Amino acid sequence: MAVAVDAVAALFSLVMAVGAPLFDSQVVLPLSLYPAPLVDVYRWFVAEFDNYIVADRPPFFRGLVWLDLAFLWPVSLANLYGILARRRWSATTSLMAGVHMLTYLSAMFGEMLGSGRATPKLLGLYVLFLVFAVASVARGLCSRSAQATPAAGPSPVLAAPKKRV
Repeated sequence: MAVAVDAVAALFSLVMAVGAPLFDSQVVLPLSLYPAPLVDVYRWFVAEFDNYIVADRPPFFRGLVWLDLAFLWPVSLANLYGILARRRWSATTSLMAGVHMLTYLSAMFGEMLGSGRATPKLLGLYVLFLVFAVASVARGLCSRSAQATPAAGPSPVLAAPKKRV
């Protein structure tokens, strides 16, 4: 189970590490900065999923995208490295990325469900990111609790000092 959660968290981090600078940034930066094929993918995505939020670019969404670029993108890069290199601290970066995405998605779902404009296909796309976020939070919490439980006696910090003869 832990391997599956690691794989989902790594996939989420990979998607965000690649998607944030190439795709999400097109929401807040001029499209003239991007090569035509990348802009075509952006426009295809908007049309294919009828993503009115990305198309309309409301101020709250632009703010979320800037937050993604400033916070989630570097955390996703670190998390991907940490998971692949099996670093203990990657539990913390997974938790950070997952909580950030859950916060982001709460605003997105609030808008989509409140406006009544979201298509089932668009909601399905964001539900997928919800699964990624929950898996990342679970990985962060479960990994941290496993690290906190001593498996073979007391931790060296808590152990009584040994007498020297």
